[in-house]
Amino acid sequence: MAVDGPSGAGKSTLAAAVSAELRAHGVRAGLIGTDDFATWDDPVSWWPRLVRGVLTPLSAGRAGGYRRMDWPGGQPRLGAFVAVEVPEVLILEGVSAGRRSVRPVLSQLHWVDGPAPPTRLKRVVSRDGEAAREELRRWQLFERGWFAVDGTREAADSR
Repeated sequence: MAVDGPSGAGKSTLAAAVSAELRAHGVRAGLIGTDDFATWDDPVSWWPRLVRGVLTPLSAGRAGGYRRMDWPGGQPRLGAFVAVEVPEVLILEGVSAGRRSVRPVLSQLHWVDGPAPPTRLKRVVSRDGEAAREELRRWQLFERGWFAVDGTREAADSR
């Protein structure tokens, strides 16, 4: 399943709640966020790393893994290795998680609109810090174009 939508919309909160609910019912749920991969300069083209390290092995019934993006001093670099065991349900969460290329294997694509862009910007600045404001504004412009071209919202099973 994928939970997609613009930054600051509430995707992480929803995905964490779904994951917790599944686990409370004894379902082995995995949760992977696109924030573990994306950078300001590489907002979506990192996808092959996720496919090679996680989606391909899991689809073959094998554990996978990837190196999470860390941000020491506000600069991205590959950080710790994250092992991903084979779950019963994998939840992909974040901007571009429900992209066109993965839709054929999704059981569900959920779109989160969230509030208006200024409120979403305020949310992510409070999370990421005032120093990230300009990058976050640039990110909002990028994602608006990405979603328009990818047709993510229109392809969602639920909103």
